[in-house]
Amino acid sequence: MSFRVILEAADRPLAGMWVCSGSPLIAEICAGGGLDWLLIDMEHAPNGLESVLVQLQAVAAYPITPVVRVPSADPVVIKQVLDLGAGTILVPIVNSAAEAEAVVAAAHYPPRGRRGVGSALARSARWNRIDGYLRDPQVSVLVQIETLDAVGAAGAIAGTDGVDGVFVGPSDLAASMNLIGQQTHPDVVEAVLQAFTGVRSAGKPFGVNAFDPSMAEQYLRAGASFVLVGADVALLARASEALAQQFVRPSETSRASY
Repeated sequence: MSFRVILEAADRPLAGMWVCSGSPLIAEICAGGGLDWLLIDMEHAPNGLESVLVQLQAVAAYPITPVVRVPSADPVVIKQVLDLGAGTILVPIVNSAAEAEAVVAAAHYPPRGRRGVGSALARSARWNRIDGYLRDPQVSVLVQIETLDAVGAAGAIAGTDGVDGVFVGPSDLAASMNLIGQQTHPDVVEAVLQAFTGVRSAGKPFGVNAFDPSMAEQYLRAGASFVLVGADVALLARASEALAQQFVRPSETSRASY
């Protein structure tokens, strides 16, 4: 089921997490955790086509919606990821309506777009076992707003026909504002909220990345309908650090004074 469908049916905001490990086992563990959606990341994670495929297969048995973030707006990669069976893609760093239009075209077959036709060879159409797939492949396209230029164009980006939702990335947005690493800086938060306003004016759903629970709650109150609230690698890193803090103690030798 594509993300557009679950957003339309939802009676509450949808909570999800990143899967950045590249591991189908970790993806499956996360899929069974009770969240609404998973983002399988190809932009900042060690994921290629083969690893994305096995992660999609691993999570398919669970009541959760996978979204694949492609590394860029490259139409070849978009085509390949869709052919793997991804029902929803997230495309990073979309700064204008023209760029959004190019993404939509890459994700759809002619005459609407320019996606190459290979359904007889691909998992997406179950090797021509899905009747009518070429006419209506049920693909959802999400795009990311991650720069100040994109914030200013948020309404036009969201209003692009075929864009099903917009996801705001505070990390890169902060970097574009010379506030790198300061995702909760008031100016960054204000820019995120400004992007929300632009997307709302186009009548499209919007989401945001917010690992800080207080920020997630603030963005939900501002109308975000989907959020990412954690990542597999971050959760593992913090949990392993907590174990070390609890159980690893300096040895008597290291504590001795010389």
